Amino acid sequence: MSATTSRLDPQARAVLESAARSAAPAPGSFGVAEARRLYRESRLGLAPPPVAVDEARDFSLPGAAGAVKARYYRPLGEKPGDPLPAVVYFHGGGWTCGDLDTHDSVCRGIAVHGRCAVVAVDYRMGPEHKFPAAVEDAVEAVRWVRANAALFGIDAARLVVAGESAGGNLAAVAAIALRDSGPALAMQVLVYPVTDQAADTDSLKRFASGYSLTRELLRWYQNQYLRDDRDRDDWRASPLRAKDLSRLPPAYVVTAGFDPLLDEGKAYADRLAQSGVSVVYECFEGQIHGFLPLGGAIAAARHAHYRIGQMVRARFGTFPGVRP
Repeated sequence: MSATTSRLDPQARAVLESAARSAAPAPGSFGVAEARRLYRESRLGLAPPPVAVDEARDFSLPGAAGAVKARYYRPLGEKPGDPLPAVVYFHGGGWTCGDLDTHDSVCRGIAVHGRCAVVAVDYRMGPEHKFPAAVEDAVEAVRWVRANAALFGIDAARLVVAGESAGGNLAAVAAIALRDSGPALAMQVLVYPVTDQAADTDSLKRFASGYSLTRELLRWYQNQYLRDDRDRDDWRASPLRAKDLSRLPPAYVVTAGFDPLLDEGKAYADRLAQSGVSVVYECFEGQIHGFLPLGGAIAAARHAHYRIGQMVRARFGTFPGVRP
């Protein structure tokens, strides 16, 4: 065992070993329907018991091309009628897999620890809806939540975008897209985000296989989402390639130490900081890509929910500490 591998979290290692022993076909060797089924089963099977909230309500909001499913969370213990900060959350799954249920535990955790409302958005995905459909839905969802904040007991001046992996990509892109047109965002939370669709980083080579997200699977996801290779250069697909990252909302960027996306997540945090954006960067050194919804098997996932909530509370002065 190498010194590097020995730093892998034992619970993350157990998840990887269990997946390796399963009879499931290799990722990317099956169709989209099977990929979605396996993704959903794996996330629900390793989710923690649901954290109690005051409300978890499904509804639909108007997207760029029709109704989009969404889920509203409100934490326990808040006074009725008091407007809360709100996190608009975009789930992971390679713009191809995932839904409101696969990341329910994440949204509940953020709502509880952040003392905030959460609106999870089930944006359009590939291959049925190619890029930039997901981006369009993400941007429209934020605008709609802002315009209808009063209906949900949300403080429109304290709006956050957040997401993991593909959802982190969408959150980052939405923050850029809304910078000038509005609504103004108070914060962005990016958890192991995809920031460069054409990346060829050291972490992508070091963790190309054996650590949940493989290089092969990443390319398969990209092929479902992007129309062709030219889309890789578009900042709406690769926010790291945006010419200007200044004047963006404060960011909390999370990476995982055994993730092919480690380097591009860190590079995005660095670019934001260099552009004058306030950034808190944190690497969960022993973790793998996709750990956030796996709180039933990986304790660090639940700690990450707490850390996200803590950062949201610090941003709005509702938690002791320095604002990011």
